[in-house]
Amino acid sequence: MESRLIQIEENGLYLTIEITAEQDVRLLHFAAWPFAPESVPADRKAGFRLLELQLSGEDRAEYHGRTHRASYPGLRMRYVGHTEARNAQGRKLELALADSVTGILAVQHLQFYSGVQIVRAWTELKNDGPEEVAVEYVSSFALTGVDKEGAGDRGDKIEVTVAHSGWQSELQWKTYRLPELGMSHLADRGSKRIAASNTGSWSAAELMPVALLHNKESGGTLFWQIEHNGSWHWELTDQYDQLTLLISGPTEHDNHWWLKLAPGESFRSVPVAVGSAVGGMESAAAHLTAYRRIIRRPNEDNELLRVIFNDYMNCLWGSPTTEKLLPLIDAAAEVGCEYFCIDAGWYAPGEWWDGVGEWLPSSERFPEGIKYVLDYIRGKGLIPGLWLEIEVMGINSPKLADTDDSWFFMRHGKRVKDRSRYQLDFRNPQVIAHADSVITRLVEEYGVGYIKMDYNINAGIGTETDADSFGDGLLQHNRAYLAWLDSIFARYPQLVIENCSSGGMRMDYAMLSRHSIQSTSDQEDYVSYAAIAAGSPMALTPEQSAVWSYPMREGDDEEVIFNMVNCLLLRVHQSGHLAELNPHRLALVKEALDYYKSIRADIPQAVPFWPLGLPDGEGEWVSFGLSRGDKRYLAIWRIAGDAEAVRLPLPELKGRDADAACAYPQAHGANWSWDKAQGILTAALPAGRTARLFELRVH
Repeated sequence: MESRLIQIEENGLYLTIEITAEQDVRLLHFAAWPFAPESVPADRKAGFRLLELQLSGEDRAEYHGRTHRASYPGLRMRYVGHTEARNAQGRKLELALADSVTGILAVQHLQFYSGVQIVRAWTELKNDGPEEVAVEYVSSFALTGVDKEGAGDRGDKIEVTVAHSGWQSELQWKTYRLPELGMSHLADRGSKRIAASNTGSWSAAELMPVALLHNKESGGTLFWQIEHNGSWHWELTDQYDQLTLLISGPTEHDNHWWLKLAPGESFRSVPVAVGSAVGGMESAAAHLTAYRRIIRRPNEDNELLRVIFNDYMNCLWGSPTTEKLLPLIDAAAEVGCEYFCIDAGWYAPGEWWDGVGEWLPSSERFPEGIKYVLDYIRGKGLIPGLWLEIEVMGINSPKLADTDDSWFFMRHGKRVKDRSRYQLDFRNPQVIAHADSVITRLVEEYGVGYIKMDYNINAGIGTETDADSFGDGLLQHNRAYLAWLDSIFARYPQLVIENCSSGGMRMDYAMLSRHSIQSTSDQEDYVSYAAIAAGSPMALTPEQSAVWSYPMREGDDEEVIFNMVNCLLLRVHQSGHLAELNPHRLALVKEALDYYKSIRADIPQAVPFWPLGLPDGEGEWVSFGLSRGDKRYLAIWRIAGDAEAVRLPLPELKGRDADAACAYPQAHGANWSWDKAQGILTAALPAGRTARLFELRVH
């Protein structure tokens, strides 16, 4: 029997899978251009694995180091069959492989999505053998030869872009050559890997679960996002003188995940989205943005983009009272806000951090009752909201009297404690009943239409309760929490629940396929926020990216303008002591929100672009824009430096007529010019830390 090929061309993606005479399965090609057979020499094809699978007690091959390549029974798996079909999303390929020794069956799923150059990939395992097996690693997507196009060395032509993340420092994009990450091309197969991993219940604690690989010689870009709200892992390694990308959920070596499968039992890996495009990061961003809009729960919030006021940031700081709130509500209504969310502290008279869990309003803070304030918000024409942290219980919470250890994450016989909170286990029906009752009270009794759902702890590697490993317990909980979220949105489809985890510490598309809006940061300095805001549309859609704007009590006009420009192309999270701003500065807030309302219908259809490249928090200038049809909206921030002006290349508009104008503020104090021949907008902003928002209309 000769080898044969499965070749797919779909939505601009080209996929080539070889099935050898011995029924070995190799993924030879996945890209936005056709397969060139000469790019994969015959003696290297054995390294082009469709998937990797490591079981406990099985061997490893080659000099693998800590990489997850050369796995067994991964190397032993053989073709069983495949199916192709079309569903509501698009074309679907399912390819089955089996191991004759253990009886394990693996099905690689590749779901295409009509109109975008992306597939969602995951692996299903089933134990069809007579004995229990234990899984240490399974890939959701594996691709060898990501550097095969072009004649140059991978150390020169390949760039990897990742977003470093941290509390108040989210979305710091950096691009590296492979040698800068320690992977020098000195051998045809090595033990070195470039590993990106997250362990714990914050999916974006140190790195965002999204990355890009660009080939400067071929001009192609491979990009991926891991759609999981817990631990995940991806790595780049080399084998057969080719660069291999492996993407997965949690692993034993990296994330404390290990799973037993009894005969007949199954496991589904974490889904990942992988795409390819001709062009750089803006091409990748366009496809990712379109894909994220496809997979997201349909909801009114991402169409209407109502303006939110939240009383926390540089305002009440988690200490609301009726007396403090009423003038803020009046001011928020005056400038045109449409939601008013009372943030943390509404449930306790004083220090509340370690006592949360009951979620009952404080009579000391609200002598007339919290419904009085919520009704006042409604009376001003705004939709009321409340802050909540449903996944935790404080170590001094009175609610603990109703619980036992089964409610919480456990390790080594002890409740997992982080920042004076316990982590609730959403696999427990009693926890679900508790969470349901809280949401029911807020929505049905208090009339809340917006919930800021925060999550301020990281529960670590997982829980030992009813689990094969700590990571197994965490993964089960992650999925149980998502199922609970689904039930809440099914019950209250108009309810808006903001995804917040100390800002952006859980910014992933397991959560964001459900939540309509994401807090991007707890950053308290408006100047530092500019780069976070501008970099956010590479990680999530603009209409889901909530950015704080918090004019200070004492500041000048430029400080207000800078704050407002931070959020005007995304989702407005208005805050600050608006009731105490002088009339002129308050008018600048209202002008910005009026302008936002005039353009917000474009945001859910727009595509992001970055004339100065993705911001990394270090440049003197930051710029980010949205493109829709003949319109370009362009935010420009001067962070530092003495340069009078900045040149913003817009290469797709080269040779075209365009009318440029400063859209905000109207009394702009800025100068600009459009160079049609070169496709460059030159903008001169006032000195200091300043910002402006421009519009271009293309003819």
